[in-house]
Order: sequence, then structure tokens, then C-alpha cells
Amino acid sequence: MKIWHPFTQEKISSKPLKIVSGEKEYLYDETGKQYVDMISSWWVNILGHSQPEIADTIAKQAHTLEHVIFAGYTHEPAENLVEILSKHLPNSLTKFFFSDNGSTAVEVALKIAYQYFLNQGINDRDIFINLEGAYHGDTIGAMSAAGASSEYHSKFKKFFFETFSIKFPKNAEDEELSVYELERFLETNHKKVCALIVEPLVQGAAGMKMYSPQFLDRIVEVVRKYGILIIFDEVMTGFYRTGTMFAMNQVKNKPDIVCLSKALTGGFMPMSLTVTTEKIYEAFWSDDWNKAFIHGHSYTANPLACAAACATQKILQTDEIQKNIKMISETHVARLNELPNKNLIAKRSCGTISAIDLNSSKLAKNVANLMFEQGIIMRPLNNTIYFIPPYCISIKNLDRAYDILTDFLK
Repeated sequence: MKIWHPFTQEKISSKPLKIVSGEKEYLYDETGKQYVDMISSWWVNILGHSQPEIADTIAKQAHTLEHVIFAGYTHEPAENLVEILSKHLPNSLTKFFFSDNGSTAVEVALKIAYQYFLNQGINDRDIFINLEGAYHGDTIGAMSAAGASSEYHSKFKKFFFETFSIKFPKNAEDEELSVYELERFLETNHKKVCALIVEPLVQGAAGMKMYSPQFLDRIVEVVRKYGILIIFDEVMTGFYRTGTMFAMNQVKNKPDIVCLSKALTGGFMPMSLTVTTEKIYEAFWSDDWNKAFIHGHSYTANPLACAAACATQKILQTDEIQKNIKMISETHVARLNELPNKNLIAKRSCGTISAIDLNSSKLAKNVANLMFEQGIIMRPLNNTIYFIPPYCISIKNLDRAYDILTDFLK
């Protein structure tokens, strides 16, 4: 095998499963065996696989315009996507910067935040605040923003810029302590801080760790009074994963910058957006070339990806999908409540995401292996088992996954 797979220790891992096709919530291997994709293929295929309307839209676009340089040029698919998303985002978020993936969307956000102050002659705001356990991507800036304590990135910590981590709260008492420590840090360091960056409501790669909208509102209020920018990394939480179109819909205090990707194109094409405010954009609007945002990628605003995203957003708003989002959310709540407590440390859900923590990572792996044998694809996060299915999944398949999990715990 000449392919080097991501997040994999090749020497001790089993041979990768060869997938040859997909339809709705199903994937099929080369023997014809059917699997339910219970993790939406790393959280991107929110509408399932080979969705015909999106596929047809891409094909049509490919016969019209497959790509064009985006520096000094524009095109209709990008303009249409901006108009569609503008209807769902806060009125304050009006400027859209296109890039390629979630990590890059975060890199763009960090660079915009830093240069925003730099363009105003403020040179020493170079500390970023994060939430303990954060994951914002695998590029250097995105890794730095998560902090050196991240289990994914500690090998590269000598390259990181300075950060301050807010302790992740497990309960109301923890929230008070976390806010208190944040306030103490800012009393003496606020003039050095550039931005707060968080995954709103759910930290995905950390193990689907969930926290309250009230806590998020509080930490945003604390940092914002010092003129510090707010970045929401909605790469995973966007597009109804937390039950609302964006996680930010559940909080009072909106961000200055939001990062979008993963489900944006329904899993068909890589693309991301970093969306910010008119005020931030105006700091770059100048006769001085040095104040421009000098950042871009060869495939920025690829028309095929934009067309796929437009089709995805249209389908998301249909009655059928909205009803299924509600069904998934309600099923999570009901079935989690029915789980036996044996070998179970904690259980939780937020919108279409559910998660349980088991006594060990070995147990979680055993669950995943059992699911796999019975045709359900999962990927544990250490000792955490989670379900984050595509919105087309049937109640029958979702219940079957919970039945297997329940029997295992019994």
C-alpha cells in the first residue's frame, strides 16, 4: 500500500476497508457489504452519500465553469452562496473570505484578527485565548490556537505562539472558577490579547465535550469589554449539528469572526469560509497595499464547490430534512436516557450529536468493533463513543445502533 492514511499508526492498524460506493446513509465495500455511516464520514456528509441533486448541480456547473482565479475576478456560484448564507448568519457578519478546509478557515481568522490590530498601529496583541481541550485544525496556526496542552499537537509546541487556556467547565461551580481565572488573567494581560477562539457548545475532537450557552455568553462578555475579538470555530458545529443552523444561534453574544467548513458542501467538495464584520473589513480597506489581506489559495471559491454548497443549503431547508433533524435530536435524548449505567461514566447530547464516555478506551474500541461487525461505521475518540449521523438516516438504523450499544452495556 503506497497511501499514507491520516490519524493512523500504519504499522499496527488493520488493512483499510475499501469503499466503492455510497447511497444515503449507506456505504458499500468491494464485496458488496453494506454499512451505515454513523459518523457522516468525519462529520461532512450531512445529507448522506451520492445525494443526486448535489451531484447533478456539480455536473451542470462543470459544463459551464469549473474554475477561475478569484483574485480580481468573481462568479455567480460564489455570489449565490454568499446571498444564501447571509440570510442565516447574524446581520453583523457581512464579509466572506473563501478558502479550502476547516484548518485554513481558522488560519485565515487568526491572521485577520492579528492584522486587524496591526493595521491600526497596535503591534503587541499577539496572545490568543482558547478553551482547554480545543481542536482547531492541523496547520501551524490552528494548532497554536488550540494550545500546547492539546493531545494532538504537543510534538510541535516549539512552533506555537502564546495562548491562555480557559479551564473547561464540568458543572456550574467549574464555570464560576473558569470565569474568575479568565478575569484575573485579563486584568493584567488584556492589552496583549488579540482574540478568543472557541468551538461553540461542542468540542468535537476532544470527545464531543459539551458546555452551556450561558457559559459561552459569559466568557464572550468578559473578553469583549477589553476590545478583544471573538472567533467562533463552527467548522464542526455549523449546519444544524447542534440543533440550530449555527451554534451561535443559541447564544446572545455573536462572534466577530466565524469559521465554516465540513458540512458546507454536503461532503462533495472541500471548501471553507471565514466570515467577519464590516468593522474588521474596514481596517483593511486602504490605499496602502501593505494593509491588504495577503492570503489566498489556488482553488479559492472553486465554482464546483460553491455550486455544491448552494445545493446543500437548499436541501437543508426542506421540510423532510428539518423533520429528520428533529427526529435525530429527539431519538438521542430518549435512547440516552434508556442506556444502562454499567461501564458508563457520562452521557450527553446536543442537537444531532450524542456521546457517551465509557470506563476505558478499550471498551470504546470493543463497541466500535461490534458495531462494525454488524454493519455500522464508527470511530471512537479515546473512551468516547459518539453518534453524529447524516440527516437522511432512518429511525430504524438509528435505533439499531442504540440497540447494539444498549445490549453491549448490559
